[in-house]
Amino acid sequence: MPFIRNVTTENAPYKVDQQRTVEVVRNLFGEHFSDIERLLKVFDNGEIENRYFAAPLEWFEKERGLEEKNQRYIDEALAMGSRAVERCLQDAGVSQDDVDAFIFVSSSGMSTPTIDARIMNQLKFPSHVKRIPLWGLGCAGGAAGISRAHDYCLAYPEAKVLVLCIELCSLTFQRSDVSKSNLVGTSLFADGAACALVTGEQADIEGEGFFTQATQSTLMADSEEVMGWDVKDEGLHVVFSRDIPSIIENWLKPNVDEFLTAIGKVPGNINHFIAHPGGKKVLTAYENALEIDTEKTDISRNVLARYGNMSSPTVLYVLKEFMEQQPKHNSEGLLTALGPGFSSELVWLEWGAMDA
Repeated sequence: MPFIRNVTTENAPYKVDQQRTVEVVRNLFGEHFSDIERLLKVFDNGEIENRYFAAPLEWFEKERGLEEKNQRYIDEALAMGSRAVERCLQDAGVSQDDVDAFIFVSSSGMSTPTIDARIMNQLKFPSHVKRIPLWGLGCAGGAAGISRAHDYCLAYPEAKVLVLCIELCSLTFQRSDVSKSNLVGTSLFADGAACALVTGEQADIEGEGFFTQATQSTLMADSEEVMGWDVKDEGLHVVFSRDIPSIIENWLKPNVDEFLTAIGKVPGNINHFIAHPGGKKVLTAYENALEIDTEKTDISRNVLARYGNMSSPTVLYVLKEFMEQQPKHNSEGLLTALGPGFSSELVWLEWGAMDA
């Protein structure tokens, strides 16, 4: 079985208190909403305490064009991604010369060549590493990256695969967009990077980690308007349906039940629930849909409180904290994330040790 050896995370350079963000948003949007104080309660209700941004708060007070925002995305993504990759390899005792494939996941900026190519040049990777950039998966991207690495390592059991997720969601902020979707997104989204090393069962690697036993990808038909970006002259505008929590409650359980049945598992086998914390309401919808105890979402809630929703890297932040707790051998878990499409990514995990 493929094996997740380790995960490293890299915060964006500017830590921002949620209440400080409220002050800036009040100044920017106050004249456009007669009920601004009521609307600003979304910042408290989300139970986010801190977030990390790729630029200081003062940077967002001035109107920025797509070119300027995207150049900052490229610069910061290269810096953060390079640090995350270096530490991931160092912690695993692996050289960049040993990497066979590099899966890069992002949806919050544009770059051709993609950020993975720029990182490979900066860190002097070998020229024959297989690059697999994935764009547009949004919040599902972290789980999808692990899933695609699982597939790769089944085909190439000696492989070592990097999965790097970077999102700089703050740079998509639209100062002139006075929609409630933009206000909700401003209260929720943040920046971060996470890198995982996934290896095949015949790779010369050792240590404890999660084995990936099975995956399932699901696309809800005709659901393009639930979540995503609208691309306009000013850049990316968030699409964020208010129906997402109810969609999760009605759609997720049959999807998960189908997956568990296919792999011979039942909900009672879920020792670890490694969920992307899309928001407070999303986690509550997970609990209601799957009938799981709130304590199983504690780590996801803590990550949300400390970092906000960073889109694709967030579930890897959650995964990292589970791995640091050193679960019991043979204990099992479900890694899950939801994203644009509307889509779901599920990965079944089992904790154990890999011998070189």
